This record gives sequence, C-alpha cells and structure tokens, in this order.
Amino acid sequence: MATRVLRYLLGSSRWWSLVMLATLHLALLVGVQSLLAKSLLLTHLGLFLLWQPLWRGESNLSRGNAVFILASGIVPVIWLNWWMLAFWVSGLFALVGGRVLVYQSKWQRLHYQLTMVYLLAVLLFWITPHLFDLPSVGEATSDLMELALPLLLLGMALVPHEHEHVGKAQAVDFVYVIMLFMMLILLVLGSLVVMSQANLDYFGALLRTVFIMALLLFLLGWLWSPRMGFSGLQPLFSRYFLNIGTPFEEWLGQLAVTAQQEQGAASFMLRAMDQLAKLPWVTGLSWECEEGHGTLGVSSPHRIEMSDNDLRLTLFSRQSIAPSVLVHIHLLIQLLGHFYQAKRREQSLREMARLQAVYETGARLTHDLKNMLQSLLALTSIAEHQPDQAQPVLQQQLPVLTQRIELTLAKLKAPQLTADATTLTLARWWGNLRLRQQHRQIEWLSSGSPGQQLVPAALLDSVADNLIDNACNKLLREPDIRISVILRANPLSLSVCDSGSAIPDIVAEQLLRTVVASEDGLGVGLFQAARWAEQSGYHISLRENVDGAVCFELRQSDDVS
Repeated sequence: MATRVLRYLLGSSRWWSLVMLATLHLALLVGVQSLLAKSLLLTHLGLFLLWQPLWRGESNLSRGNAVFILASGIVPVIWLNWWMLAFWVSGLFALVGGRVLVYQSKWQRLHYQLTMVYLLAVLLFWITPHLFDLPSVGEATSDLMELALPLLLLGMALVPHEHEHVGKAQAVDFVYVIMLFMMLILLVLGSLVVMSQANLDYFGALLRTVFIMALLLFLLGWLWSPRMGFSGLQPLFSRYFLNIGTPFEEWLGQLAVTAQQEQGAASFMLRAMDQLAKLPWVTGLSWECEEGHGTLGVSSPHRIEMSDNDLRLTLFSRQSIAPSVLVHIHLLIQLLGHFYQAKRREQSLREMARLQAVYETGARLTHDLKNMLQSLLALTSIAEHQPDQAQPVLQQQLPVLTQRIELTLAKLKAPQLTADATTLTLARWWGNLRLRQQHRQIEWLSSGSPGQQLVPAALLDSVADNLIDNACNKLLREPDIRISVILRANPLSLSVCDSGSAIPDIVAEQLLRTVVASEDGLGVGLFQAARWAEQSGYHISLRENVDGAVCFELRQSDDVS
C-alpha cells in the first residue's frame, strides 16, 4: 500500500508543485536573512527540478545543463535578496501560465490557475513591499501570508485529481511565458514609478498601474484585427512568428523551380534533398523512397523522422527542435511530398502516353496492312480474271500501293500520334479509290467533279477502306442491299451508305467512341479511324441509321479551314 502511494506521489507533478510552493512559502515567512530560508530555498529548487516542464525526467542532463543547475543552487546560498526572489517568482508565474494552456481537464486547469493566483499574491503583497521597503504594507499583508495563502495551498490539495493528459514533457508555450514574465515585471516596476511620480501609496499605485495596463491590452486587442481600413497588427506579428530563422520562402521558391526543371522523380528528389540540406539548422538528412535513397551531411543526436506516403525522411539538427519549429518542418515535408508525388504521376502519364502512342499506331497500322492486302488481292484478282485490263490498272495502282507500304514501314520505325503529311489532289485520290475498289458492287456518286484541293490521302484511304469493308461484309449477310459512296467537294465530305438493316441502338451509341465487338471482328478499325480523323481535323459520324438507309459520313470539322 505504501509503495502504491509513493508511486502515485512520484508520478504526479501536481504534488511536487504543492510541496514546492509550501517550501517557498516557509522560506518567505522566515525572511531572506535567515540560514533556514536558504536551506528551504535549496529544497524548493530541488522540488522545482522534479516538477519542471523544461527537461524530460528520464533524460540525461548535458554538462551545460548540469553546470546551470549547480550555479542556480549556489546563488541562493551566497546572494539571496528580495530582487532575486521577485524575478524567481515572476519566472515561476510565467512558466505555470505557459503550461496551463496544454491541459484540457477543468480540474487540472483550475489547479494551475490557483497556483498562478498564489504566486501573483506572494509577489505583489509580500515580496514587492519588502523590495520597496514598505513596512506598513508588510504589516497589512501579514495576515494574508500567514492565513489566507496557506488556506489557498490547502484548497489546491483538495482539488479533484485527474490523469494529466500532456503529450510531451516540454509542453510549454515559450512566447506566452515571455509575455507573462515581461507583463509581471512591468506591473511591479510600473507600480514603483507611479508611487514616486504621483505620490501615492503602494496599493493606489498598484491599482492605477493595473488599470493602465488593462487599458493598453484592450487597445492592442482592438488594433489586432482589421478595423476601419486599418490592416491590423496580426499580419505584422504573424510574419515574425511564422519565421523560424531559415530562408523559408527562398527554399519554397527553389523547390518550385526544381519541380519545373526536373522531369524525373529521382532527379527531382536529388536536387530537393540537396537544397533542404543547405538550410542553416539542418546538419544532415537521409531519405528513402521508391525512386531511390541517399544521405547528405552528418548525423546528430537531434533527429526528426517523418514520412509521406512512400517517402521516408530523417532530418538531423544542431539543437533540439521546439514544437513551433516542428510545425514548419512538417509543412516543408508535406510540400516536398506533394511535389514528389506529382512528379511520379507526371512520369507515369508520360509512360502511358508512350504506350498509348505505340498502341494506337500499331492498331492503325494493322488496319492499314489489312486494307493494303485487300487492295493487293483485288489487283491479283483483276490480273487473273481480266488479263487484258490488268496492265493499265497495275501501272496506276502499284506506285500508290508501294507508297502506302513505305509509309507503313516508316511508322513502324517511329510510332507517333501526329497526322501523316502525305497529300494528293481530291480528284486523283477519288480516281485511285474507285480504281482500287472497282471489283466490288459499289455505286459511286459525286456532287460535281472533284477539284484540285489537297487532301490527306492516308487518312481518307484508311476511313474509306474501313467503311467500304464493313459495308461489303454486311452485303455477305444481306445479299440484296445496295452500297453507295458519295463524295462532296465543297465542303469536303465522304459518305458510305447501304440499304441494309439498321445498327442496333446499343451498338450505335458506343460506335466511334470506343472499341465495340462486331460480327466480323473486334470493332477496332472504325474506332481507330475516328481517333485519327479527330487528330487530323475531321469528324466521322453515323449520319443516318434506319432500316434501308445506314450512312457513315467523314466531314472536315468546322473549326478547321
């Protein structure tokens, strides 16, 4: 049972603070000239070290910290006076005030708020009167010191206890601590100035100083936010609070420039890590990601480990990192992680674009080869069954077929998504198409005579061959239908129509937009022809789709002259 009680007392900083305040109270009652007061203050200092929120209780102190603690213990013994006590109590008040904000429980906050009330009362009504040598005030406040404040300490001990939910031992807002310390010192010294200048007693000077400080705080609070066209003081102070003594904006600018200059994620990480290692407070770093790993600089006892998706980063600093600086570091790493992931996505998109180019070129060439083989089959059929007419047909079509084969071989060597630059006059292309398809039962119609305008021969050949092949395959299933090819020169349009059955609505909705399974193949040819036409400034559409009239039309887009 005794062991449990001892562990409970040792594990709660609340009891250390109560005993610390009790020893301080006894030392103040005894007086600074007594040897007992010096012994009590040494005990008070030891209890403060057990309670303090500045170092972790389980950590080893460095030599510098040990020397500082030793010097702090020697000073009360050699040089103890009311000035030193005034600064010490003011520092305790500021530390407690900076720590009270980290607690969520109302009882924990109440305990530390009562501690602040006790320290403020001791400073203003006992230490300051002795500091200014005001014996009359000291006599008036002796009852407070001997009765009221001990009862306050007893009441603090009776406050319900809860587990202290503090994330870290170093849970102190140092900016708030400094502000509280400066305000308390200003209150004490300001009371002295008002006493000497206005010839007031201590309590009157104290009240006037409190009123003046409250008025100044109200004025600062009113000026903090934008009012009546004034931008407010908050942006000015935020500029300095957000600055951690590093070239923050410069590093962000370098990171953005690096993201624009480097194409690959690996090279981007190398440059970004090199720039991060040049920050003044960084001694070294190491990182690991899917694109690689590396180490820069030297390690140190102060390290920060962070991760963002697959990026793992360890930073080494020259000194311990404060909580406010950790916020900025996490922001830096999050920005770095976002840029890194963007580079990875950009690299993946480039790879997908290359694969898409190879796929589309391969699919397009497959149908080009099919169309050329069909043309070659038609020429051999003419040579076999009509030997008298074969000679002029072969002389006209073999050069065209040879040119198409050369273009196909060039595409195989360098796959690309750009349109082919081969052009012919519309009249010559129309004649070649009719001559190449003359063995088929097709009705050829044209609106006027084709002119001498230049057209992309490879595109028109691919679209016309695909549409005619599909119509002829339909003719095998429906022998009585008629097939017609209609050319209009101005504006340029090519239509392939048949009098067969309509295409089902489900298929018609997806046709030309994606690959659609067909009765005669995989439905890739028409989809690829439509993609090629869009890239070249043309548009393929199912103009009419009813029983007895099914028409596909290739037309030049309106925004292309």
